[in-house]
Amino acid sequence: MSGLWARAFQALETQGACVMVEVISAQGSTPREVGAQMLVTPRGFAGTIGGGTLEWQAMAEAQALLGKPRTRREITRLLGPDLGQCCGGRVTLSLECFTRVDISDLQLRAGQERDVATHLHLWGAGHVGRALVLALAPLPFTVTWWDVRDNAFPGAVPENVTCRLGAPADMHAPGLVLAMTHSHALDFEIVDLALRNPRFRHVGLIGSETKRARFWSRLVAAGHGPEALARLTCPIGSKQIVSKHPAVIAATVAVQVLEWQQALGLAQSAPEAPLLAMGH
Repeated sequence: MSGLWARAFQALETQGACVMVEVISAQGSTPREVGAQMLVTPRGFAGTIGGGTLEWQAMAEAQALLGKPRTRREITRLLGPDLGQCCGGRVTLSLECFTRVDISDLQLRAGQERDVATHLHLWGAGHVGRALVLALAPLPFTVTWWDVRDNAFPGAVPENVTCRLGAPADMHAPGLVLAMTHSHALDFEIVDLALRNPRFRHVGLIGSETKRARFWSRLVAAGHGPEALARLTCPIGSKQIVSKHPAVIAATVAVQVLEWQQALGLAQSAPEAPLLAMGH
């Protein structure tokens, strides 16, 4: 997943100009937080400062700045009186135009841009695994998708996914772990290894309450104590939604890993939307 500064650099190379819109002050009830950004180029936009009339007007202001070298302005809007939005907050935006004279600066910013995506080890390329990688595609995760079977993966995957054949012992990067393989024995091996390593902060296991009870018993017998077991969640996903459709399970699991991410303080900014074309 590329950040907006990397996209801005690409826009200068291919289109010659862009404007970065950023929320620099947010008071009261506002659609986005300080630091939220939207990139506007001659051909489209990416990211969001919250949608609605505020974003529409900001996009128009940004389009008017395109091609004006080293121009920066700030605008403040009261969402109720100024825009007729019921949020009721006050937002100040910074709009900064970049042209090809700034390409070195943007290259530097793109290089310094910190990747805020959380690393997730996803085990199993079955129906739920395939649905989950699609659910996670627009979210701030980098996914290493593991399986032990040849030809298990689809021909195309989202850009934030890397497919790997291997064994649980091949996991090295810290992050989150989800086990949903075709084999309960393999699931146990994954969970057992992940719980022995504190760099895997949350471990999720697909299954029923019966599977949970059996795994807990075996894990205790294998020497895992309460602190390690507290990092394990099984079943994963929502207990309130009874559908077992893979896409539904994937949607609730995606919410759960976002909750883990937030609890760990790993998400610093929202993911960027794909570059969208502007209407005329």
